[in-house]
Amino acid sequence: MRICGVDLTGSDAVICLLFLENKLFDLPDCRVRKLTLQKKHSREDLQNFQFTFAKLMRDYKIDEIVIRERMPTGKFAGGAISFKLESAIQLISDIDVTILSATQIKSALKENPLPIPFEETELKVFQKQAFTAAYASHMLK
Repeated sequence: MRICGVDLTGSDAVICLLFLENKLFDLPDCRVRKLTLQKKHSREDLQNFQFTFAKLMRDYKIDEIVIRERMPTGKFAGGAISFKLESAIQLISDIDVTILSATQIKSALKENPLPIPFEETELKVFQKQAFTAAYASHMLK
């Protein structure tokens, strides 16, 4: 199964591709690490973001997108722009989109710890949340 983990921060969608085939994980190279919504946040900008994101998913033959849930209220609440990005991603046709809460991710990691330290994955530090969301999703299946 090919999963794309997504962590939405500000006007960026940080991504990490994680494939599980024959009980082996693979972190394939991806041409982008994050996609950014343009500053105007107009309808055309959202459509362009959605088109670019969908094309990336189709190019890498992604089966499922897993988004790390942001809190709607409180100290660590997600911003309005990140919720627009989430909606744009959820409305992509032909790809399943799942939202995983921090509790679900933490539970999956507790039952199935990462097989290697994150530092050995060669991913950038800002991709850690997207990676753990993708890994947790694989473990919850």
